[in-house]
Amino acid sequence: MRVLILGAGPTGLSAARRLVEHGHDDWLLVDAASSVGGLSSSIIDSQGFTWDLGGHVLFSHYRYFDRLMDAALGDAWVEHEREAWVWMRERWIPYPFQNNIWRLPDEDLAACLDGLVAVHRQPLAGRRRPATFADWLQQAFGHGLCDTFMYPYNFKVWAYDPSRLDTGWMGERVATVDLARVLRNLVHRRDDVSWGPNAKFRFPLRGGTGSIWSSIAAMLPEDHISLGRRAIAVDSRAKRVRFADGSEERYDALISTTPADALLGMLEDSQSLRPLAERFVHSSSHIVGVGFEGAPPEALRTKCWMYFPEADTPFYRVTVFSNYSPNNVPLPGAQWSLMAEVSESCDKPVEASRIVEDVIAGFRRVGFIDGSTRILSRFHRRLPYGYPTPWLGRDDVLGQVLPLLEARDILSRGRFGAWKYEVSNQDHSSLQGVEAVDRLLFGAPEHTVCGTMNVEPAEPVPR
Repeated sequence: MRVLILGAGPTGLSAARRLVEHGHDDWLLVDAASSVGGLSSSIIDSQGFTWDLGGHVLFSHYRYFDRLMDAALGDAWVEHEREAWVWMRERWIPYPFQNNIWRLPDEDLAACLDGLVAVHRQPLAGRRRPATFADWLQQAFGHGLCDTFMYPYNFKVWAYDPSRLDTGWMGERVATVDLARVLRNLVHRRDDVSWGPNAKFRFPLRGGTGSIWSSIAAMLPEDHISLGRRAIAVDSRAKRVRFADGSEERYDALISTTPADALLGMLEDSQSLRPLAERFVHSSSHIVGVGFEGAPPEALRTKCWMYFPEADTPFYRVTVFSNYSPNNVPLPGAQWSLMAEVSESCDKPVEASRIVEDVIAGFRRVGFIDGSTRILSRFHRRLPYGYPTPWLGRDDVLGQVLPLLEARDILSRGRFGAWKYEVSNQDHSSLQGVEAVDRLLFGAPEHTVCGTMNVEPAEPVPR
């Protein structure tokens, strides 16, 4: 079996490594970029500051992935306990927001409590099944929390109104609410910050997140990796992929991490599948990094990242990137950096030519910097594919597309290949590649993409 892999991000690289583990030698990994990593790559700008393509943190649901990370970087990691905050109403509120509403102004706090009590009083038997994410938020949190935080923040991060999103993606992504816990926190004026799978995470000591995937690529046979080749057409009958440089590659099985809608648009032999590409919904992301002279202000000295639900700033999240590793700046101790994320869609347009200055103005507005702060570096990268939106009807479309592709010996996997945000972290994406190979070679089930997570892949079969 000749296995062709499109895309050298976490999914494609993990698939290639798994092929090597199994001793399978007939494969090729191809990527349009000149370097590996995909959306998990890192960039060192002209001033020497390191930037990730988004606020990546590394945590894991799999022992296999843990071992893979250890193999990649050994002990060259920085360990962190998450310190995440929400900035709104001119104050800091610990994450998760719903557990710490006691910090809100009295009027907002009263509205949130009214909504929570109303939800608590409604019998479960009388609740209808939520049709949209907006409905689910209303049923889970009530009107006060929704109007204060849930609706405005989710619009900023998704770039679509929550009423356009489905509910099947949430799982551990959205913290629900425990009214008794909220009230205890209110009475004791106690911060509650322990929720979530990423309460502890690690980050590479040098080179940003991209160093992980560059290291894994270096473990693979060089002659099996082909970079700088953009796929433009797929003939699934002839089992050939054509590239922009005029070359072709044949395959028996194709693992594609290309965005699913783009893959459908490349199919030359399936008129029934190509129209489905128009039904996919996604948002774009603007990553803006700013490097500064000196040290971060005291309020940011230990923070990891912050959420911004209000409309007076363009970003939905800001990471104190120099806190992740001292080597993310060229002169540790004498410089620091912030990285902002701004979403974009047809429902939420962004003026790209102004976004860097708008972000810097936002930093000033919330007090991160002032007129005396010396800016050393400005970085901006627009990611056309930022978030795979779990739009209403997504599961129906995927239920048609993925099996039809599989019938043509194409496994569409990864963050945008499978288009399942709920399993699109780096550990999930990596395991999608591993499990795709195990399926192709041995008929093993794919647990991650099917939603039955935390199932470890089998040990490689000795050669």
